[in-house]
Amino acid sequence: MLEPRLLARLEEKKAALDALRPLPQAAVRRLQEQLTVEWIYNSNAIEGNTLTLRETNLILETGLTIGGKSLREHFEVLNHKEAIDYVESLVKGLAPVTPFEVRQIHGLVLARIDDEEAGQYRRAQVTIAGADYRPPEAWQVPQLMADWGDWLNGPAQQLHPVVRAALAHHRLVVVHPFPSTALRTGVDGNGRTARLVMNLLLMRDGYPPTIIEKAHRRQYERVLTATVLLHADVPPGL
Repeated sequence: MLEPRLLARLEEKKAALDALRPLPQAAVRRLQEQLTVEWIYNSNAIEGNTLTLRETNLILETGLTIGGKSLREHFEVLNHKEAIDYVESLVKGLAPVTPFEVRQIHGLVLARIDDEEAGQYRRAQVTIAGADYRPPEAWQVPQLMADWGDWLNGPAQQLHPVVRAALAHHRLVVVHPFPSTALRTGVDGNGRTARLVMNLLLMRDGYPPTIIEKAHRRQYERVLTATVLLHADVPPGL
């Protein structure tokens, strides 16, 4: 649960943001453009993408590839933008977020990088590099994801929106539903997908997207690993 002091700060900032609404359309567009570039750059960088913030912005503006950078890294930028566009379309809807949307997001994240695995649950056991945690067996994934959807649209609705979004992210990481790609071990889209889902839930409740900065990568991974190990034996549907 959130610490009372942190919850109070969040509520204070949310109230200040709500008081400014509706924001001028020009300001909304500028903020959206800036947030999108920073969101894509940092989320990709956490997973090992070496493009700079400026290079990421250049790709988004022109579609051109950057000399000395891989085509995969280029696609990671364009794919993440398409995934954000899809997430923003879901924010405006009323339908519940289910495992289907999670798979759609993952499909966009890995499009043209590994089309065979994009949007598909893993069919083999995987390990997480540098972590002691062992994800569930592959045969468990479909049921665990169904449980995740039941939890999100059931008991989780009683939680504070920020807690719900954070736990939804955490529980997806626990399941680790998607496989490593055939092209490079570790480029599996699980992290990016979980962060996209987290921000989808936050934005539906009127919060801005959370950008976990590359500079905080080690702290993010350390906290995430600790919580995964602490709650790994808790079925995601509970």
